[in-house]
Amino acid sequence: MTAHKPVLYQEIIHALQPRNGGRYVDGTLGAGGHARGILEACAPDGQLLGLDVDPQALALARETLAPYEGRIHLAQASHITLSEQLASLKWESIDGLVLDLGASSMQFDNPERGFSFMQDGPLDMRFGPHLMMSAADIINTYEERELADIIFKYGEDRDARRIARAIIQARPLHTTGELVAVIEKASPRRGDKTHPATQTFQALRIVVNEELAAVEITLPQAVAALKSGGRCAVISFHSLEDRIVKEYFREQSKDLINPPYEKIYEVERKAVVKLVNKKPILPGEEELRDNPRSRSAKLRVIEKL
Repeated sequence: MTAHKPVLYQEIIHALQPRNGGRYVDGTLGAGGHARGILEACAPDGQLLGLDVDPQALALARETLAPYEGRIHLAQASHITLSEQLASLKWESIDGLVLDLGASSMQFDNPERGFSFMQDGPLDMRFGPHLMMSAADIINTYEERELADIIFKYGEDRDARRIARAIIQARPLHTTGELVAVIEKASPRRGDKTHPATQTFQALRIVVNEELAAVEITLPQAVAALKSGGRCAVISFHSLEDRIVKEYFREQSKDLINPPYEKIYEVERKAVVKLVNKKPILPGEEELRDNPRSRSAKLRVIEKL
């Protein structure tokens, strides 16, 4: 079996510029692909903290990263606990951090996890067992209007109302296959390459895992943890997530200084970071050919001043 190459692998290594003796964090460890590249580049003494809420991913990453034992610290935890995790290692600052947001290929490929509309499985979609609410809970208990709002807001689907109404009429629904059948009936798309269930599944996953809130909580911790010259690289896969990253990075890269005789900002400060790339870095043609799932990936990188 060939080792799984994560999205924008070379670009992440180039962005973080790992070096010997550095301290790095992979906040979305997955199978450990990015982490392995970072550990190779910061040999022989660089260290890496890897975080993931998914115990299956962590077990896989442990195998992948076994050759680097002694330089790795792995924890079953969310990246929203970044400050806490760094404090437990007594790391006062870090040289680089990567976040590869959204669900991993490993999660999509396992029907039991319920992430994919291509394979039948339970309506779960939780990144980790610590989460109380599954996709089935949302589908079977939310009011029609709540469901429509979720599908419209997080799935950006213009047929949200029609899909929500069809779900209410068809429930209880227990499997991904049952949900897909309902969506295909309510929103049959012709001539559109996107499967009609894509956006509803995305919306449910975002809500189940509180994905957008997690990004908003983590980014300030990441910027605070970086040492001068340290870099943060974030890969996002949909516009809502990318907007949060773009706006936060842009805001942190500006001087907030009041003009004479005016008070626009409560607290004045100089720019905290610089944008390494003004526009997002996208996968190249070769990667798009080898891994069609990478097509919506966008990478943004900042450097601490």
